[in-house]
Amino acid sequence: MHNADLSLTEISKVEGAASLNVKVKNGKVAECKFTITEFKRFYTQAMRGKHYAALPQFLSRVCGTCSNAHILCSIESCEKALGITPTPQSMTMKKLTISGLNIRDHALHLYLFALPDIYGIDAFLDLDENNPEQHQILHDAFEIKEVGNFLATIIAGRSVHGLYPTVGGFLQIPKPEDVATAIKKLKDVRPAVLRTIKIFENCKFNFDNKTHYMALTCNPFGFLEGEIKNDIGEVIQEADYRDHLERVIIPYSQASGYRHEGESFMVGSLARLNLSKDTLHENTKKDAASALVKFPSTNIFDNNLAQAVEILHGVDVALDLLETTKFKKEALAKPTRKSGVGIGVIEAPRGTLYHKVSIGEDGVVLEGEIIVPTGQNQINIERDIARLIEELIEKDLSKEDIQFEMEKLIRAYDPCMSCAAHFLKVNWS
Repeated sequence: MHNADLSLTEISKVEGAASLNVKVKNGKVAECKFTITEFKRFYTQAMRGKHYAALPQFLSRVCGTCSNAHILCSIESCEKALGITPTPQSMTMKKLTISGLNIRDHALHLYLFALPDIYGIDAFLDLDENNPEQHQILHDAFEIKEVGNFLATIIAGRSVHGLYPTVGGFLQIPKPEDVATAIKKLKDVRPAVLRTIKIFENCKFNFDNKTHYMALTCNPFGFLEGEIKNDIGEVIQEADYRDHLERVIIPYSQASGYRHEGESFMVGSLARLNLSKDTLHENTKKDAASALVKFPSTNIFDNNLAQAVEILHGVDVALDLLETTKFKKEALAKPTRKSGVGIGVIEAPRGTLYHKVSIGEDGVVLEGEIIVPTGQNQINIERDIARLIEELIEKDLSKEDIQFEMEKLIRAYDPCMSCAAHFLKVNWS
């Protein structure tokens, strides 16, 4: 193992397609290439020539699981370009849309991708229905995901590729009976979410991920508005975010990497809780108090715990909004100018998402740019894999054990690429 080549040509239990190639010489990693093989697919070029009204739905196709985040971020960039101020109800519905997305998407990652590692099984459905503990886990997973799907469906029209959010507002509002059902479902699912938090709070996995953390922050804790902050106290306005990112060409990857002031950084749930845990919903802080003691954390596996806490926050915020809002049909907010440049920055489930759009006098998009969370995390992931391998070689672990630990680390970052079924066999030489 002190001299070996490793090759993972497909990575399982993550979103999408990626590969990993590592060369080890004299116990040190001489080369580590984490390659994202499925990424932008020329969406930024394809934005050009489209009318801004069609842009959010088009860009939702960047990602199946995070589609509603792309819709919301695209809408924000278009609204800012055209001087549109969303109504208070529109902002409420946007918050409910992102809450539904986070509940469903975090549950997907935690249960289907991360939890099998804790239980030493290959797949979530390998849990034993006849074991009381595992029976409960199976049902908790489906109940939490179902609540997230239902909330997104009644607010956005669908749980993915939402139909109702558009530039200037929402095309439909939820029915009162659906709101009442959602409130009941959210209240009923809270115990399952608390059990989820406890699972990942008690997880013993550890890898010290000393890096910088960056996220869009606001008070109260949210995902759609605020300022970008990092762990060294720097504050960046949304419109200036791109100016603070250094784009790094990675010749063996379809994705660009990013650094901030020459250093890699991390975005996502761990970053958000490290920077803003004190602004979470009061009920979340009360019921997840023992878990929140862990933050700020430099253990990358606490990204899973942070996601579990964010599910609870999403439930609590959604309950407040649904119980205090009387939805009424309203006209879409109108543009105050015909053209402009707009920047949208939101927190998608996996971290800070950036959309920029330039719209001409005829309403047609001239150009645009998208920066997704996994691109920002890519350099960090690659660096941590190399360091992990060197630590494991010193422990004289088997090839299979090293492979498993590499998989666990990559999954902890929750990179967003469409699912591959299994890792292929690692080729060692």
